[in-house]
Amino acid sequence: MTVPSKIVQGMGIKIEEQFVAEQKQDLNRFNKIVPLLLQKGIDKLNLSMFSPELRKDLLLALGDEYRRKGDLYDAARAYLLADHKDMLNLIGEDYETLMQYDNCVEVYKLAGNRSKLMKIGKKCVQEGNLKQAAKAFIAADDTEHLILVSEKCMDCYRFDQAFEIISYLQDKARFLTLGMRCLEQHEYDYAIKSFHQAEEKDMLNQTADQLMKEEKIEKALEAYKLADNQAMVAFIKQNFSKY
Repeated sequence: MTVPSKIVQGMGIKIEEQFVAEQKQDLNRFNKIVPLLLQKGIDKLNLSMFSPELRKDLLLALGDEYRRKGDLYDAARAYLLADHKDMLNLIGEDYETLMQYDNCVEVYKLAGNRSKLMKIGKKCVQEGNLKQAAKAFIAADDTEHLILVSEKCMDCYRFDQAFEIISYLQDKARFLTLGMRCLEQHEYDYAIKSFHQAEEKDMLNQTADQLMKEEKIEKALEAYKLADNQAMVAFIKQNFSKY
């Protein structure tokens, strides 16, 4: 999976004027520099004139100040630029305390903390936050728990979320199961999508037949086309002028 964009976007930081300093600058001077950098904003900073060590320390100081002010988003970006996973994990814990699980998962993923991702995923399952649970298990690359979440989504009739998870898993057998559950509940959009992904033309035809009985001609035509049922496609086009 790709790194979530909202944390890393805009990180081509540029700073020009004030802060060209000698490489042996005392870190205590950061107390004066950091407030100015905060005003300028992390997106406009360029710290390339500093040595790697000073650059990292300055970014950590920025991250600490952002965190102190409650700006966890920019704190995470500063710690990411400093490549400091321990501090990223602390931001993840801050988000966890705030129950902002989407952000929590994102930061733990950036920190490469699989154990924390698994913990959050299980917690979200217990709390019924299945979308966030799936996000955590995807980030942790845990197929077993993703299957569990997909089944819970089907049990709760959250077919859109189940379809998203099974699409990630690319499991044709589970697409068939999802399609059958959707068909039982007359959720024809996801039934058609699922049977198509499962390459189940017979079930697409059965779904289309049911749609014809319910006089949902346009949706039936869609299913017949995916089933490659040329006879029924021709029948609809010849007998229903609208199509």
